[in-house]
Amino acid sequence: MATATATGRTAPINDIEMYYELRGEGPPLVLLHGFTGASGDWAHVFDLAELGSGHTVIAPDLRGHGRSTNPAGSLTIRQCASDVFALLDHLGVKAFRAIGLSFGAKCLLHLATQQPDRVESMVLVSATPYFPEQARAIMRLVSDEGRSEEEWRDMRSRHALGDAQIRALWNQPRRFAASHDDMSFTPPHLSTITARTMIVSGDRDPLYPAEIALEMYRAIPRSCLWLLPNGGHGPIFGEWKEPFARAALAFLRADPGEQAVTPA
Repeated sequence: MATATATGRTAPINDIEMYYELRGEGPPLVLLHGFTGASGDWAHVFDLAELGSGHTVIAPDLRGHGRSTNPAGSLTIRQCASDVFALLDHLGVKAFRAIGLSFGAKCLLHLATQQPDRVESMVLVSATPYFPEQARAIMRLVSDEGRSEEEWRDMRSRHALGDAQIRALWNQPRRFAASHDDMSFTPPHLSTITARTMIVSGDRDPLYPAEIALEMYRAIPRSCLWLLPNGGHGPIFGEWKEPFARAALAFLRADPGEQAVTPA
């Protein structure tokens, strides 16, 4: 069984070596980090010991992030969802709860629509069902050029596989900006989600305006919406950290589960 202390492991998943951490005991809770983030980012949001007191917490580094490899070089959110399902199959996990931030939340939309019966409840932070033009315009400008030493230090602290990995991540947004099939969820598609869903968004998000969060709320049957005042993209750090952690845990624990994880 998992313990209160995190155990880091690597597993052969699809065509990659996927790093993940396990902590705690109880119903499985999957944490999916944001783009250019890693599993360790969740320590800046939650008291992980408390989180593990009621769940078996599964926190992977998504493909090409952190300590997870990506030998093919390509990256889609759909593929990341396939990796997460493969990891959960490897661990013997069928149904689970989940929290996703931005990139991780978009990954959750794939998970919850591909195999709805497996996602019991989820918290989507700064999610979007499609990339609006204002996001594409910003993503087209992102690259590895002109990065400061501070930015390099921050990225090297998260991503362990060398500077080529970091450059690949910084150049990926332009590919997302040119893609129209990876994130293309319509309201009828979102309506197939059966998970209890909390949608959390900043009302000043420069990428995904509040209207998109409202669209998801109207389309996902068992959903609730929390717009954080004066919140930007990924607004669950800083002043909203503690209120978010309390609300997210209360939401997830309102949905009792019985399955525990026996790691492979």
